[in-house]
Amino acid sequence: MSERVITPRSRGFLFLDSHPAGCARLVQEMWQAVPAAEETPSSAPVALVIGSSAGYGLAATIAGLARVGIRGIGVCFEKAPTERRTATAGWYRTAATAELARKNGHEMFFLNGDAFSDAMKDEVAELIRERFGRLDHLVHSVAAPRRTDPDTGATYTSALKPIGEAYRTKTLAFDSEGAPEVKEVETQPATEDDIAQTVAVMGGADWERWIDHLADRELLADGFTTAALSYIGSPLTDGIYRQGTIGAAKSHLEATARTLNERLEKLVGGRAVTSVNGAAVTQSSTAIPGIALYAGLLRGVLGDAMVPPIAQLTGLWDQLTGARPLDVDDDGRVRLDAWELNSAVQAAVTERWDTATTESITRLADLDWFHAEVQRLYGFAVPGIDYSAPTATQVPWPDAVS
Repeated sequence: MSERVITPRSRGFLFLDSHPAGCARLVQEMWQAVPAAEETPSSAPVALVIGSSAGYGLAATIAGLARVGIRGIGVCFEKAPTERRTATAGWYRTAATAELARKNGHEMFFLNGDAFSDAMKDEVAELIRERFGRLDHLVHSVAAPRRTDPDTGATYTSALKPIGEAYRTKTLAFDSEGAPEVKEVETQPATEDDIAQTVAVMGGADWERWIDHLADRELLADGFTTAALSYIGSPLTDGIYRQGTIGAAKSHLEATARTLNERLEKLVGGRAVTSVNGAAVTQSSTAIPGIALYAGLLRGVLGDAMVPPIAQLTGLWDQLTGARPLDVDDDGRVRLDAWELNSAVQAAVTERWDTATTESITRLADLDWFHAEVQRLYGFAVPGIDYSAPTATQVPWPDAVS
């Protein structure tokens, strides 16, 4: 088995390699952070998590396993290790998650491939039929740059752009020596095609297709619930996020939830919701102008009161499984972001945002935390890992518990 010392090398917020041992330790930390449920379900619910290897999808997978003992399937799209490069961080996180599931006696399959394809939907459907019979829950958490429509073969590419006019915002960057800089960047407005393509990739079309695929095969259990993970965020980032192309896609996702909710209620007495999560440092969020600055300032205001994804998704599972009532807002959304959008918190973040400069940023934002969070996405900066020691990189894709 190939072993080597892996050191962090990055281009901006994108790292070229990931650390297997660090990724595994991070998964263990997340699992250990999940409190035991007050009541153990009489039978383990069957769940499908689409986008199970990173961000909130990873948190949903781990929280589901550790909190309510789900069994089922995780779907993700990760690259295997090669002779020259490590695997993607999600590959190693998935292997670690599968090992913890096995040790705790949970039957969990992990499938690696294109979640947008009908081939993957067919594979999942057949696996549900063979091993589980029916599906109780589906969590959809896919952040992808492009999607190919299985019906037409057309490939759509998402865009990070404002709608209507150019958007200028502060953003956080680091120079070649790692010193922070607060700069202004301008993003040109989206075309109608940009908007349509982003909605096609990140809206509700694929979520609805998954539900159609499983419902047509009579694989949805009575009382089936499904949640698509979403984000609203602060007014400070509205121009590029909620009022931009991504926001158009999120609005489509929420409209899809309302349509699916009506259908599922009639079909199996089920529910469909979007779950609005709070801010976090993820591989997707660091690509959005202004989000890195906002996250660092938010952490500077909240400190340890900032709620991590694993805690948020633990709360979501309590609602999906009925341990707590499903609590939705007037638009049918589960809100896990109240701690972030609290008026006092937002006022404090806005004050810091308005005065943030290259000279003042180190006292206004928690940059040590932000740096560590970015590195942890790839398995670095994880306490207890000896990064000077060789580590095995050829970690196999996990087999399911049989």
